[in-house]
Amino acid sequence: MDFHTLCSFESFQQCCSQYGYGGNFRDVVEQEFRRSKGVTYLDHAAATLYPESLLRDYFRDISTNLYGNPHSHHPSSSLTHDTVERVRDRVLEHFNTTSKEYSVIFTSGCTAALKLVAESFPWSSETERDAGSFFCYLTDSHTSVVGIRGLTSALGVVAIPVSPQELTTMAKDRVQGEDVFCQTPHLFCYPAQSNFSGRKYPLSHVRGIQARRLYPACDLRGRWFVLLDAASYVSCSSLNLQVCPADFIPISFYKIFGFPTGLGALLVRNDAAGMLKKSYFGGGTAAAYLSGEDYYVQAKNISDRFEDGTVSFLEIIALNHAFESLYRITGSIHNIQQHTFGLARYTYTLLSSLCHGNGRPVAQIYTEGQFESPITQGPIVNFNLLDSSGQIIGYSQVDRMASLYNIHVRTGCFCNTGACQAFLGITNQQMKRNLQAGHVCGDNMDLVDGQPTGSVRVSFGYMSTFEDCQKFLKFVAECFVEKPVTVDQVRLQKLKTARASSEGSNEHPSVEISNGENHKGAEKKSSEVSQKGFRHGDSKSPGVAYTLTNIYIYPIKSCGAYEVHDWPLGPLGLLYDRGWMVVNQNGVCLSQKRETRLCLIRPQVHLPSKKLFLQASGMDTISVPLEDDVRLHTNSRVCHSKVCGDRVEMMDCGNEAASWLSDFLGQPCRLIRQRSDYTREMKRRPAEAADSPLLSLVNEAQYLMINRASVKLIQDLMSSRQDGCEGDQLLDTQSVIRRFRANLVIAGAEPFEEDNWSHLIIGNTRFMVAGQCGRCQMIGIDQDTGTKTKEPLFSLSAYRAGKVTFGVYLSHQSPESSTGANVLSAGSLIQAEPHKY
Repeated sequence: MDFHTLCSFESFQQCCSQYGYGGNFRDVVEQEFRRSKGVTYLDHAAATLYPESLLRDYFRDISTNLYGNPHSHHPSSSLTHDTVERVRDRVLEHFNTTSKEYSVIFTSGCTAALKLVAESFPWSSETERDAGSFFCYLTDSHTSVVGIRGLTSALGVVAIPVSPQELTTMAKDRVQGEDVFCQTPHLFCYPAQSNFSGRKYPLSHVRGIQARRLYPACDLRGRWFVLLDAASYVSCSSLNLQVCPADFIPISFYKIFGFPTGLGALLVRNDAAGMLKKSYFGGGTAAAYLSGEDYYVQAKNISDRFEDGTVSFLEIIALNHAFESLYRITGSIHNIQQHTFGLARYTYTLLSSLCHGNGRPVAQIYTEGQFESPITQGPIVNFNLLDSSGQIIGYSQVDRMASLYNIHVRTGCFCNTGACQAFLGITNQQMKRNLQAGHVCGDNMDLVDGQPTGSVRVSFGYMSTFEDCQKFLKFVAECFVEKPVTVDQVRLQKLKTARASSEGSNEHPSVEISNGENHKGAEKKSSEVSQKGFRHGDSKSPGVAYTLTNIYIYPIKSCGAYEVHDWPLGPLGLLYDRGWMVVNQNGVCLSQKRETRLCLIRPQVHLPSKKLFLQASGMDTISVPLEDDVRLHTNSRVCHSKVCGDRVEMMDCGNEAASWLSDFLGQPCRLIRQRSDYTREMKRRPAEAADSPLLSLVNEAQYLMINRASVKLIQDLMSSRQDGCEGDQLLDTQSVIRRFRANLVIAGAEPFEEDNWSHLIIGNTRFMVAGQCGRCQMIGIDQDTGTKTKEPLFSLSAYRAGKVTFGVYLSHQSPESSTGANVLSAGSLIQAEPHKY
């Protein structure tokens, strides 16, 4: 496949699983970002672009409403105050937290927020009995983070730079916990995403440092606080502070919205806010003070305490419209992440495979991985171009040529010297010699003694398009590649994300992008493609038909399956699927990971009598009502538990069920069910869903589907490895199916073909594929005996090269239309639509 073919939209679709946000994406870009017409803007990591509707709505707001100083008490002041407080709440909502847990302190930007922490943190100097505080930071940090060192050094506080490798390789095997005897405060800073390479560092590092498990906290006594630099990360990724409870999170809003500039915030965990101490106090920060005496009492409210003077209230009001426009255009931050990552991955794939006519690579790309996942990589591609002899082309030359093509990129070290040194191999002595040679940060001296002083960075935003990637890649090929342009086919094959089952097959249709434009592709055959692009079988293509062979519900989470032939759909999925769960005496959910005998409990739903029957060998059968009407069950009580980190409201099902379960499992436990009036939303909303699908007590999504062909492949692999034997018998297909605990089992597809689907229709119900199911040791539990084995996890991991996924999650296309009237039936034909790569 030549370069020009690879620059086609069809090739792009193979790398980008989600492009646009529904509707006509090109029209949205032309309407909202007309000023960028003719410009290929690829510097979103520095500042993204704002939509025109944001400004229109904002100017209409401030033109029609009178906003006064929020420190006064007249009506216009009250309007400002109330609006600002609403914006604070909206900021917290955006990061999945509330004012009970975090406070928003508005600043002039991320750097000001960092400076606020540096000046307010209670640094402790070294004494004879105490080593004092430590300021530690990841070497892959922005200048504004490393700059805290300037303040701490003056206070005698030791600064420790930590490389990404040291952070984990020098970690302890066990959590050290809080040292009750030493409360010396220490601060560790790291970026959620490198602004240099786009590498995403695990958010779990926050808890790892706080718990003193990771280096250097594991070696140093005291109380550890974490500052998570989220400025680069939150521009295109969702930050959930329920999962990642950092103590301090500085952000800049223009990196998310493009407007307003000059406004940022410090999100402070309320539990950590009390230890921050100020010296200077400005207007609005005092509860009381005296001008003639050294007497000052700080404001009780955390935000008031640290916002000196009047905040930039008009800019803060603009945030309201910024949120509105962002969600109206994209739907969610998750959609932005998928869209921008796809663009970056496509650019990386082609740029890293591009070669000169003599076969030498065109680019040296600075990355830790290969853009495998948006979980580990952001929408940034950092590189230097190479000539046909392998010498680096200075970034200033690339920048100048790009400007001629109206392509806007960023060059230099991007205020991240640590990452720049690590990737380019520049020693400290070389950095000093470069300064002596006249090179300073931000200049155009790109080479010193033939060695690079920086690199080129392209980055994408939510309004970036395929055409942006295409123009940039063609620019590189035209200006910097010795002809003929060639492609490293071996490397390309390794990087291509399209499944083998979808490549080169005439059975698969060409697809249309979400903005509705048709692009030249494989010729469609009417017998293979419906009007909506679904592939389906007919009498001429007997191997193409897909069939729903089995339907299973699991009324009680982690208990046995109940197979049905025809079953109604509810708003949460299959009716009564995982509506109940078993908890221990502390209210913690039991799963087969902790209690394998759960699989021996065989619940059955009897719709006519509206009862759930509990059955197990050696136990009398009992029942509980399917309904949870408190008026009918006065002994029921409301309780709370957690499922996959989600707090859920439950109803206790009474003492009889609790006694039955406790006797069978041999430990005190109770049966609880999800309240019918309580809603739990899917964390990762599918791209085309207007609202997040509602969930029962499932882990990830409303349905889990597996493919018999995939099961058979793993079964054959187990047989060939002679590891599939349980005793003297080989696991049969049905036993393997039961271990994967799916709701829907299909037949007729190629092995793992389902991984490449985006939608499917079963009967009259349309489903969206919400992602692949990551597997754990639970699939090694024999669902007939409760015994643990290493299969099929071992064979699955070996076959998928460590990527232990099997089956796909599904959700309703239109949940509101599935309230029990729709019914799924075993034997139904299925229409499947592949991903729009």
